[in-house]
Amino acid sequence: MAKQLDYHTIRAIFERFRANEPEPKGELEHVNAFTLVVAVALSAQATDVGVNKATRELFRIADTPEKMLALGEEGVIEHIKTIGLFRQKARNVIKLSRILVEQYGGQVPSSRAALQSLPGVGRKTANVVLNMWFRQPAQAVDTHIFRVGNRTGIAPGKDVDAVERAIEDNIPAEFQQHAHHWLILHGRYICTARKPKCLVCPIADLCPYEEKTT
Repeated sequence: MAKQLDYHTIRAIFERFRANEPEPKGELEHVNAFTLVVAVALSAQATDVGVNKATRELFRIADTPEKMLALGEEGVIEHIKTIGLFRQKARNVIKLSRILVEQYGGQVPSSRAALQSLPGVGRKTANVVLNMWFRQPAQAVDTHIFRVGNRTGIAPGKDVDAVERAIEDNIPAEFQQHAHHWLILHGRYICTARKPKCLVCPIADLCPYEEKTT
């Protein structure tokens, strides 16, 4: 775990991230808040590419909680059976759809607590929805962000909650909205787990990571 970087270094890092990718986007396909919730819930232990392939047709015919309930659990399974844990995930999709209809008038709630009360929706999923749909500066810490935060010193922490707090506490406010997207992209394509691409890294001169020749 690297030492927490200072304010000026973090600002310089995120200015470079912003210059390279001014408007980073999440890679999960969705058409509204409901399909975003479902897509993120399905993405646990699955790739975004795999989820997108499975949900394109599903969301074409069931883009609301009401339509998803009409499709039924077996109907959902038929669309997502290429995704890991598809039976449990299909069960959760139907359960959360029913809760949205019965308790929220078919609308996706915009609070973390309400989102986390839905089956299959944890803090990470809730934060993705809050950030991507409701434009809140919520930070969804995945394995990429956890690695980058600790390796670079941008947001070190012993667990995902600590890294989330470090992002919120140390990254300047004007970068908070897109912070988790920039960090995910950096971890996915540059600061990879086994062979980080330090020689082409846009922040290599600001990063304390020592294996610059890997």
